[in-house]
Amino acid sequence: MGTALITGATSGIGLELAWQLAAARHDLVLVARSSERLERRAEEIRAAAGVRVEVLAADLGTTEGRGAVVERLRQQSAPVGLLVNNAGFGLGQRLVGGDLSREELALEVMVRAVLELSKTAAEEMVPRRRGAILNVASIAGLTAMGTYSAHKAWVRTFSESLASELQGTGVTVTALCPGLVRTEFHDSAGMDDSAWPSISWLAAESVAAAGLRAVRRGQVLCTPSVRYAALAAGLRAAPRFLVRRFAGADHYARAVV
Repeated sequence: MGTALITGATSGIGLELAWQLAAARHDLVLVARSSERLERRAEEIRAAAGVRVEVLAADLGTTEGRGAVVERLRQQSAPVGLLVNNAGFGLGQRLVGGDLSREELALEVMVRAVLELSKTAAEEMVPRRRGAILNVASIAGLTAMGTYSAHKAWVRTFSESLASELQGTGVTVTALCPGLVRTEFHDSAGMDDSAWPSISWLAAESVAAAGLRAVRRGQVLCTPSVRYAALAAGLRAAPRFLVRRFAGADHYARAVV
């Protein structure tokens, strides 16, 4: 995979992916908004793994931030072999009565950035006949739990479409679709973890490992853990009115503090 560029790399699944890729001797480009956190994480990884770690402070919610990452993906002197679109956040609100600017920011970060960066990476990788894109989606994309579910449904379908388009080029696309993961995600969104039973939670380490195994196999869809794979199968098979009833807006609202 060569050098891996990871967005949302200072915490959660993104940070765990960085550590596991570094342990496998891959150089890294870490992307996030906070320069201070990026430098701290980069120094920790350099010291422990001895790999090259670049940092790129960029806000993917802005045209300028996305442009900076696009420019790095086009850099020929140090090509990126793996793009990980991981940046995202929980909105922590319902659409009706919620802050529209927060909804628009979510679209920029979790949809537009995935589109722009994936397009750029694919156009750079195809002439080299090798490369991979890992888009972090969610099992939420199979539910009806708020606009976050809609964003992740888009990421999943987009990833499948791009994987089909790139078939035979040597470039693969994987959508990682985890369930609930123990990270800062829910606290940052102001959501109540107790809305879900303890058995629902996965460790970021196992989710990252599953995603990287899927990338190495060229697997298009990856849902870590047997229980979530079974749940995903059930959600796909269930009538949508049942999904809306049992995995819809009412259940989401109970988790919003």
